[in-house]
Amino acid sequence: MNTKPVMMLSAIFLALIGIVLTFMPQEVTAFTGLGFTPIYQLQLQIMGALFFAFAMLNWMAKGAIIGGIYNRPIAIANFAHFLIGGAALVKAVISNIHLHYSVWIIAAIYSIFALLFGIIFSKHPAQN
Repeated sequence: MNTKPVMMLSAIFLALIGIVLTFMPQEVTAFTGLGFTPIYQLQLQIMGALFFAFAMLNWMAKGAIIGGIYNRPIAIANFAHFLIGGAALVKAVISNIHLHYSVWIIAAIYSIFALLFGIIFSKHPAQN
C-alpha cells in the first residue's frame, strides 16, 4: 500500500484541526455551545498544539516506508489516535443523532483513517 497519500491527508486534516483549536478557541466554544472560560481556552489551545504536532510528524514521515516493522511507532500512534477518537465520535453520534453534521463528518473521517492505519500497521509495505 502506498502510504504517502494517507500520511499527507491525515497531516492536512490534523493540521486544520490544530490551527482552528489554537487560534480560534472562542469561535469553537461558540459553535459547540459550550461555555467559555479562560482555562477552557487554554485547554483547547494546548489540544490544538498536540494536533498540529501530530500533523507535522505525519507530514515529515510521508516519504518514509511505513508498515509492518518499518516505522512501527508512527503507524501504531496514528492507528491508536484515529481508532480511539473514531470510536468516541461514533459513540457520540449514535447516542445523539441530533449532533451537528460536522461531527458526523469528523466521525466518518476518523473512522476511515482508523481503518487505513490499521491496514498500514498490519501489513508489510511490499504486500498489496
